[in-house]
Amino acid sequence: MPRILCIDYGLKRTGIAVTDPLQIIATGLTTVHPKELIPFLKDYFAKEQVELILIGWPVNWDDSATHATALVEKCIRELRKHFPRIPVQKVDERYTSKMARDAMLEMGMKKMQRRNKALVDEIAATIMLQEYLRGSG
Repeated sequence: MPRILCIDYGLKRTGIAVTDPLQIIATGLTTVHPKELIPFLKDYFAKEQVELILIGWPVNWDDSATHATALVEKCIRELRKHFPRIPVQKVDERYTSKMARDAMLEMGMKKMQRRNKALVDEIAATIMLQEYLRGSG
């Protein structure tokens, strides 16, 4: 079975998570600079079969756009241009960064580890992917 990949896209960092081939478990994969996203995915897709790309959709509680919404829309266009055979689906990303920091605290990570924003973004992508799996099960 192919994997599902999830992206927490940001201006400075992009967290990436994937499922196992059976689509049971979400695992953090890496964090890349936004300019490295497409080359990274081209390389990853050459090695792994992916059937769906999820991307965190940044909106406020009233569903209005945030400062990052246009940035993510541009990324979605790029993903669809470079990978037309893989569907791209938006997922709610509200509070995932806070949930990631809370999870890091629960895991007993030291303060310096919790300040690692790249790790926060990777865990946020993992949380979005796990929530998606929970909802589609």
